[in-house]
Amino acid sequence: MDRIIEWLGNVAGALGVLVCLGSGLVRIAGGFYLGGVQLMPLFTAGTALMVMGCLAKLHLLTRMRR
Repeated sequence: MDRIIEWLGNVAGALGVLVCLGSGLVRIAGGFYLGGVQLMPLFTAGTALMVMGCLAKLHLLTRMRR
C-alpha cells in the first residue's frame, strides 16, 4: 500500500508541476484560455495536484516514524 501511495504522490506532484507550468507559460504569452479552459481554474487544479502529492509524501513520512 505504501508503494501505491508513493507512486500516486509522485505522479500527482509531477502532473501538478506540468499543469502549473503550462498554464503559467500560456498566461505569460498573453493567453487567457488553454484548450477552451480558463487558465485560473487550470492553475488552481495544478496547485491542488501538487498539494495532493505533498500530503501523500507526508503520510508516508509519518507512517515511517511509528
